[in-house]
Amino acid sequence: MILTDLTILNYKNIAEAELSFSPKLNCFIGGNGQGKTNLLDAIHFLSFCRSYGSSMDTLAVRHGSEFMSLMGRYGREDGTDEDIRIGLKAGQKKVVRRGGKAYRRISEHIGLIPLVMVSPADQILVTGGSEERRRFVNMVICQYDPAYTEALLRYNKALQQRNVMLRQEEEPDPEVFLIFEEQMAREGDYIFRRRSEFIRELIPIFQQFYSRISGQAEKVELSYVSHLQRGPLLEQLQSQRFKDRAVGYSLHGIHRDDLEMLQEGYPVRREGSQGQSKTFLIALKLAQFDFLCRTGSRTTPLLLLDDIFDKLDADRVGQIVKLVSEARFGQIFITDTNRDHLAGILSRMEGDNRIFRVENGNITR
Repeated sequence: MILTDLTILNYKNIAEAELSFSPKLNCFIGGNGQGKTNLLDAIHFLSFCRSYGSSMDTLAVRHGSEFMSLMGRYGREDGTDEDIRIGLKAGQKKVVRRGGKAYRRISEHIGLIPLVMVSPADQILVTGGSEERRRFVNMVICQYDPAYTEALLRYNKALQQRNVMLRQEEEPDPEVFLIFEEQMAREGDYIFRRRSEFIRELIPIFQQFYSRISGQAEKVELSYVSHLQRGPLLEQLQSQRFKDRAVGYSLHGIHRDDLEMLQEGYPVRREGSQGQSKTFLIALKLAQFDFLCRTGSRTTPLLLLDDIFDKLDADRVGQIVKLVSEARFGQIFITDTNRDHLAGILSRMEGDNRIFRVENGNITR
């Protein structure tokens, strides 16, 4: 999939932009806070119908404006085009259109335009709670398995309803409890199996990327942790009703899953330096990219690299430059404040490339 043209109106600090892109490499140079990340975020919004850094749509609208709109024109490998438009007006729901026709449900759009973004905000995967790592896993699987998306929606709805019952003052009807628990168990089993399969396949790819970037300097691992590894979820939910009533929410289920990130057998967040943590995250995202190439629509995802060289030594920067210069990475959008990093990529990469300057929300070729 290739993004050929992008039109932006009132997105964050970008008042207006009409851009045409290279099918291979697109570089954006500018100082901090000028709008480089916002530009990549607009491309992300067209794939996922949400900002990369926030789930609050209102934050996407430029200050002083009542609406924002995005339009992306894409070219498929088979020569056909896709036209995606997103409009958001203050106080109203966003509207997402494909080929001029609005989606009945926005979730139907997820996976049409696969995309991987690497950003400084990814550090929260290491430092944040398990919710951040579940969101990462969900984002990947939802791009190639629509049934997983639907299972998540049904599970979360049943979880929400069970939690409401747990907080009731009077004793809830056990038969109603059972209805929600059975749905959580049914959907949770499917989600658990898909997460297990994904992480099992991701681990060796991730380790290969980490080894290349670090020069085999450290041993890293990923480990999936879930209550369903202990046994059937329905039995756990039923046996824990009394305790769940005491705390007012469900203590067991796939909504408590985690993805442990280990370096030399210890959590990266405790043992890893800033450079090692960043290497871990970049390797994880490149593994995600490789995985998506082989699943779902089997179209090459867009790769968005936002300020990825900061806090990395020269050797690791050099290895990343070699990696992303390979033909398998398709269309790349990359931002940096240092033109030397981009010059290194440009010198290695064959084919068309375009360089843009970003200053105070204005983007020029």
